[in-house]
Amino acid sequence: MENDKKLFLKNFVWNILGTGFNSFNSLFFLIIVTRINGQTEAGVFSIAFAVALTLYTIAYYSGRLMQVTDTKNIVSDKDYIGNRILTCVVTMAIAVVFAICIKGYRDEKLFACILLCLYKVTEAFAEVLYGIMQKNELLYKSGQSLFAKSFIGILTFTVTDIITKNLIISIISAIIVNVIIIICFDIIVSHKLIKSDDRYNFNHIIGILKTDFFVFANSFAGIYVLNAPKYSIDKYGNDDMQAMFGYIIMPATVIVLFAQFFLMPFLNKLRMLYGDRKMKEFIRLSNMIKLAVFLFGIMVVVCGYLIGPEILKIIYGVDDIPKYRLHLAVILMAYICYGISYVNLITLTTVRKTFIQFVIYLITMAIAFAGSNILVEHYLIKGAAASCVITLGMQFVIYTVATKAILYKICRENKNETYS
Repeated sequence: MENDKKLFLKNFVWNILGTGFNSFNSLFFLIIVTRINGQTEAGVFSIAFAVALTLYTIAYYSGRLMQVTDTKNIVSDKDYIGNRILTCVVTMAIAVVFAICIKGYRDEKLFACILLCLYKVTEAFAEVLYGIMQKNELLYKSGQSLFAKSFIGILTFTVTDIITKNLIISIISAIIVNVIIIICFDIIVSHKLIKSDDRYNFNHIIGILKTDFFVFANSFAGIYVLNAPKYSIDKYGNDDMQAMFGYIIMPATVIVLFAQFFLMPFLNKLRMLYGDRKMKEFIRLSNMIKLAVFLFGIMVVVCGYLIGPEILKIIYGVDDIPKYRLHLAVILMAYICYGISYVNLITLTTVRKTFIQFVIYLITMAIAFAGSNILVEHYLIKGAAASCVITLGMQFVIYTVATKAILYKICRENKNETYS
């Protein structure tokens, strides 16, 4: 029991460090680019990174969640690896076509977009190896890897950018760091955990694409929803405006980060509680996580409104940020809704209710697409902030109602349990 507590604490701490640094990568990169290369290039980086995040969901596909919560273990670790290699290759092909043929990017924006997609693809491949570690109660190993990649990657990116003043070369240096750590750490650790008699099964590799499609679709839609205002600014605004929106929306990632790293150590617990049909404990744990996200989010909103713009002004060195104090607070409130919706997503995915989430995200995508384009075209950054509130607020309402209804139904089917 004592060893279990020590392992849980070790997993929890390293997961926080690794996930935290990794989630703040885009923030650090944006600060570095703004300070060294200027606001216009920061705008180029911001939209390129938004595209990379969206396409990352294709490489990531069903992700670590489905892998870790797979209680049947019919699909082997090598099948998940084979599937991830396939999705990573497809993602890079889509990235090239999207950047050149659909968006018509040229010169620096084109290379920044493709290279940042490659950077995120290396992260997606590493995630399947992290899934193997987590299933073997070695979540701390993945945290150590993420921490090393983030810290060394940011340091390398910064030094390279200071020396070259070239955004493209700096991105390449960060990619090289990822690749080296994957080869020298991730593959070595995960290889020891894979069963010696595991074999690649083509049917299983393709089967993952079929069975986990709705999980992928939900992830893809979720990232699109968050980045829809940036796409609209790319269409109706300019690179300087894109950078400014990137500055004021970045603090919201703190709430998302908290939801992710607070929830991750409880994934196995949620899986076991649902597997044992202990629904009262399952629901109680889910509600506890949502309450923690809400309370943390309120604290962030208050701090963000009172001192957020001044801190961002110091960090980025851009004098106009305090003009967007209200915009910042509004976006932070919207992201509280998103953080709670994310916990609902994990809850419903654990009980394998993914189609209803697909429906929710189709509705939310429609709201995001229409709202961001209309509002950004007429009100620019103010419209982008308003779009965040409307979209994420509606998503929260629909997700909450759906989650309560589904869990209530499951409890009714479990005659010994009651919904609470």
